[in-house]
Amino acid sequence: MAESTWEVAEPRKLTFDDPVTALNVRVVNGTVNVVGMDEAVLNEQGGAHLEISAIEGPPLIVTRSGSTLTVAYEDLPWKDFLKWLDGKRRHRSAVVSVAVPAGTEVEVGVVGAGAVVSGVRGRTDVRGVSGDTALVGLSGQVRANTVSGNVEAQAVTGGLRFQSVSGDLTVIEGAGSSVRADSVSGDMVVDLDPAGEPTDIKLTTVSGEIAIRLPHPTDARVEVNTASGAVSNAFDDLRVSGQWGAHKITGTLGAGTGTLKATTVSGSIALLRRPPAEDDPYDSPAPSPAGTVPSDTKEL
Repeated sequence: MAESTWEVAEPRKLTFDDPVTALNVRVVNGTVNVVGMDEAVLNEQGGAHLEISAIEGPPLIVTRSGSTLTVAYEDLPWKDFLKWLDGKRRHRSAVVSVAVPAGTEVEVGVVGAGAVVSGVRGRTDVRGVSGDTALVGLSGQVRANTVSGNVEAQAVTGGLRFQSVSGDLTVIEGAGSSVRADSVSGDMVVDLDPAGEPTDIKLTTVSGEIAIRLPHPTDARVEVNTASGAVSNAFDDLRVSGQWGAHKITGTLGAGTGTLKATTVSGSIALLRRPPAEDDPYDSPAPSPAGTVPSDTKEL
């Protein structure tokens, strides 16, 4: 398939008849919204479609090469994206919305822009220098790397990998069993209900706080520690140790088929418990920040 290119300097809509299997969007300031849709619905609408509803500064280059669709600035490469701190960034902005087949592999890079990716079943890779990202209803593997932007993942069933310098991670209604997260100073709130799958959780931060809520009952080998922060624990089967300085929560929940490891140097850690599934969901408290201890937890 021949390559096609459009230079977009003003609001414009484009529709693509041929299949799209990979999408790459890179913008500075503004907003990116990517929606994965059933192909039958897209075909009724004429195929995958792109809308650039607002643009300031240099034009965006839209390239269709084979089944790959790219929307990006000419001077903003994907390689070394997180190092892009060009002083000209304040003079550009774009609002980009893309609807693609749900199985599309998606790469989104934002500098100072907000991003929303929803309904995608393919692999999703998000990189952000700043600006917050929302990931909703994704079922493929998800990787999110940020410098200072926050990431919220809701109803994500694929494995989630998160890295940040100071951005926060919030996982809501997490149905995926695997979460790996590393941050220097960002906080982490992880609410998981992995539908019976063994948990695979590893969270690490230097000064951020961590709150984790697990279903009850659950199966996991637990090793949670902080060098100087407080800990709180809602599970009677786990042991809290340490009187001064370092504190640990260790033990086995259920059959211990899964793994939960969490480490922070100076932040606090809270292990919270979801009520049994048969309970009224409205009786279930939302995860609290790690520094706030619910009434049914034990703090040290």
